[in-house]
Amino acid sequence: MATPTPQPATDRIAAAADDWLISTDNSALPGVVTGVSTAEQTVHLGSVGPIATDSVLALYSVTKALTATLALQLADDGALDLDAPAAEYEPRLAGLTVLDGFDDDGTPRLREPASIPTTRQLLTHTAGFAYAFFNADYTRVTRAQDLPDVAAGTVESLGTTLMFDPGTRWEYGTNLDWAGLVIEGITGHRLGDTMTQRLLTPLGMSDTTFARDAAALARTARLHARLPDGSLKALRTPTAPDEPLVDMGGQGLYSTIADVLRFLRLWLCGGYTDDGEQLLRPETVAAATADQLGHLKVTALPGVDPRRTRDAEFFPGIAKGWNLLAMTNEADAPTGRRSGSYGWAGLANVYFWIDPSSGIAGAWGTQLFPFADPTAMRAALGFEAAVYQALDGTPPGR
Repeated sequence: MATPTPQPATDRIAAAADDWLISTDNSALPGVVTGVSTAEQTVHLGSVGPIATDSVLALYSVTKALTATLALQLADDGALDLDAPAAEYEPRLAGLTVLDGFDDDGTPRLREPASIPTTRQLLTHTAGFAYAFFNADYTRVTRAQDLPDVAAGTVESLGTTLMFDPGTRWEYGTNLDWAGLVIEGITGHRLGDTMTQRLLTPLGMSDTTFARDAAALARTARLHARLPDGSLKALRTPTAPDEPLVDMGGQGLYSTIADVLRFLRLWLCGGYTDDGEQLLRPETVAAATADQLGHLKVTALPGVDPRRTRDAEFFPGIAKGWNLLAMTNEADAPTGRRSGSYGWAGLANVYFWIDPSSGIAGAWGTQLFPFADPTAMRAALGFEAAVYQALDGTPPGR
């Protein structure tokens, strides 16, 4: 009897990803869309439920990786010094203060920072900015200073109070929104316009935008909220084209998973597009994808606002850093993700990862609050594990 020909890894991955979608019970989620890419091509794109493969999703913090890439392009051009005070490009960063506790009446005590944050610190979340829904002290600051909610998408909503001196800690926050303003200060154009010209158009990411038109709105997946009893509630979806006051570099993009895979492939390809156009120097890619934190480490995110987020941590017990794009895992992850890979997520439970050593990248998305919803996170990690089992030729469930 003839020996069966081994199935190519890409075929195994595609089959396993399709099987995962078919066999996994996703009924507790408002639709799921999944994708996997190699450096050469998308090998899987699928969906179940109300979300289609071409549905437009709110990316939220997945936006940060694209804004960081644009900053690195400007650094490649010599227009941006990552280690210079970022206030050289965005003067509002010269007026920062640092929280130094609270008076008895709740008034924040503020002092001058030891230094002005650099763009590198903005990209690595070591500049001192926070999010109110992950930091109780910053929640008190926003209330005391009557700051708009960050969802308002205004410069005022970003605040100018740091939680610590730049470079002394890692804290996830509005850093990339400020990086977007740094980019605008250098280029003299809105972030979305520069991103379209320099990144989205060369990559063929035609469904990615800060401002959806009527056609994109018609394909936009409905956001849902998980209620305390576990059921889902559909949230209101805008019916008019978007008109953001500010293109928020940390949260503002809408896109499809197919477009996200095109972006992830740029990094798998060492800075080149599918057509061979160089958008980043290979040495920039190598430097940018190395962990930047040194002795600092990424920490768990406490869910201060349960409507927006649960407590969140990727791969508890594994050391995690941050490169200039996303979180790095410093050891192999339980899903199979190799040490030195990097990835992150968006608030409505959209997740991605890039694994240069294995030559694959993947994305999993739904549209659901709060972030780190246990059902969504289990499903996202389960999908990732199925991909790696196929890559390694391991039987499912091993």
